[in-house]
Amino acid sequence: MALTLPTLVELDEICDKLRISLSSEDLIAYQGMMQGYVDAYNTVDAIPGKKPETYYPRGGWHRPAAEENKFNEWYVRCAIDGEADGPLKGWDIAVKDNVMVAGIPMMNGASTMEGYTPNVDATVVTRLLKSGARVVGKANCEYFCLSGGSHTCANGPVRNPINPERMAGGSSSGSAVAVATGECRGALGGDQGGSIRMPASFCGIVGMKPTFGLVPYTGIMPIEITVDHVGPMTRTVADNAKMLKALAGKDGFDPRQVYADEQVQDYEALLDKGVAGLRIGILQEGFGWAESDPKVDARVMAVARKLAELGAEVSQVSVPLHKLGSTLWAPVGIQGLYATMLVGDGYGISREDYYATDLMKFHARWRDQADEMSATTKLLMLFGEYVNARHGSYHYGKAINAVKTLRAAYDEALTQFDMLLMPTTPMTATEFPADDDVSQVKGAFEMLANTSPFDLTHHPAIAMPCGDVDGLPASVMLVGRHFDEARLYQAAAALEASL
Repeated sequence: MALTLPTLVELDEICDKLRISLSSEDLIAYQGMMQGYVDAYNTVDAIPGKKPETYYPRGGWHRPAAEENKFNEWYVRCAIDGEADGPLKGWDIAVKDNVMVAGIPMMNGASTMEGYTPNVDATVVTRLLKSGARVVGKANCEYFCLSGGSHTCANGPVRNPINPERMAGGSSSGSAVAVATGECRGALGGDQGGSIRMPASFCGIVGMKPTFGLVPYTGIMPIEITVDHVGPMTRTVADNAKMLKALAGKDGFDPRQVYADEQVQDYEALLDKGVAGLRIGILQEGFGWAESDPKVDARVMAVARKLAELGAEVSQVSVPLHKLGSTLWAPVGIQGLYATMLVGDGYGISREDYYATDLMKFHARWRDQADEMSATTKLLMLFGEYVNARHGSYHYGKAINAVKTLRAAYDEALTQFDMLLMPTTPMTATEFPADDDVSQVKGAFEMLANTSPFDLTHHPAIAMPCGDVDGLPASVMLVGRHFDEARLYQAAAALEASL
């Protein structure tokens, strides 16, 4: 990707944009001074790229026909066999389509990415294959993962397998459906505002958003580095714990993983220990949102009573700042994703990471196809540019600073309790929105009030089904201390056995 010296006309245009005044003579001088930098950039471009090793042979792939893609859960199907033996031997795994699998197409739900094929496996894919799993396909996800509904994917809406007239949740929509229908035993999901837990809630499965950095994000298309999480989606709690065990730990690339190795636990160790003596706080602010279904709130309160019957110490706790969590997410999510995923061509700058430069080069073409984008992407892009032009990163910085106070408020509550309990989503699976952009955006973001705060504060959170409301799954979310996933699995397993 050779760089050329800017012309004097181009330099003059840049000066206008940056409000720099240079004379004609100055322009010539500055042009000359840039030659050394152009040469340096081109030397860098010629350096052979170092990338993660890719293991395990892979054959072809195919776009599934309608009869094998009933709910539009799959983007492509494939068959990549891992080790002959291992803890996940015999497991079929679906991979969310923002996760790189070498030689298998990836479009991250976006028409602007169609035609891109990664040349590396994400670390999580390598780890699953090394554990004996088999990758059976890429699961559809929402357009650039920017929706909690399942209606924005460029390949068409992903339908809820329990009621196809309802949404499957997003953005890991196809992953949730593939698990719920039994087409695979586990799936990889990504979570920046609730995108593992919201589809888990709508489809009635188990989804874990691990502590930030516990599972490496290397080889996954980012949204914003401070909220990027990847984790397991399964039908059972035990399977979820086993899958997380295969995924966790440092990989040497991901800068999110400062403390990951020191904090890896045996996530299966407490599955049969019951909840006697566990202290569980019912988070008052997690109930009674304007969009809450009172039946969902009641169903989750019944779960709290069940946990008390099983021997847990259950009582109410208040964290008033929880109501501010999704508000704080807005500047971080909007400014962060605009700078990283769009202006930064998927990665942005200023961190040590594995930069998938082939993806960055391919993704840069979004600038010529912006009209194709989903309403959610357009809205966040337009507002991000508006704020950047007038206030720069000021509000992003204010929000990140405020997140520390929010994190401390949860941490204080978690000194009194082992975990917090609330509905995962305030409602069950919603209907598909109308085609107008206002309805499309509302249908994408109305369900993330309880999930998004914990992407900011990095606490682990597990969503699991807890009964039906009017024939659709309700879901309870348990939130724990950082790197205390094993205790969340302990409570979730006891609850699962009792329902």
